[in-house]
Amino acid sequence: MARAKRPDLSSGLQPPTLIPLDRTQRKHNPFINSPAGGRILSAMQLPFFILRPPAGYGVLTTTGRKTGKTRRRCVRAVRRDHKVYIVAIKGARTGWLKNVLANPEVRLRIGGGAFAGIAREVRATERPEAMDAYCERKSPFEYMEYSMWRRGRATPSRIIELHRTWFNEGTPLVVELQAP
Repeated sequence: MARAKRPDLSSGLQPPTLIPLDRTQRKHNPFINSPAGGRILSAMQLPFFILRPPAGYGVLTTTGRKTGKTRRRCVRAVRRDHKVYIVAIKGARTGWLKNVLANPEVRLRIGGGAFAGIAREVRATERPEAMDAYCERKSPFEYMEYSMWRRGRATPSRIIELHRTWFNEGTPLVVELQAP
């Protein structure tokens, strides 16, 4: 078998430099790269989230805009008083966001129980408060969440940066909980 020749550096030419790849974003994770993968991931988590959602997460129940059937999705849901902040990470392409925009009456199962609410997009004046609430760390579950989306070791600062990216690139919503 022939050996590869080493580059001749005597002429002053440098070997080609390798461009480092962005290893932080996971490229081949089917759960985050396709709508079907997101539905599968949510379906796998749903039984556990219905029983006891982790802190900072919940189950959003919407009414289908075409079928009228109830649809449930696991979402990051952070509560502050009578408001819960959620983000459609993929923006306008997100199916449950389309359902919410068609019918803003939703149900949300979070750590304190199940609540009815009205969902709407976050107003510009509410954005800083919503971002602070949504991006703060809540639970150890976030370390597993980070490993689904990014490569490398999950640290508190990296988790917060991931949530800020979702908030800035996605569609942030607020669910105003109704009194029981």
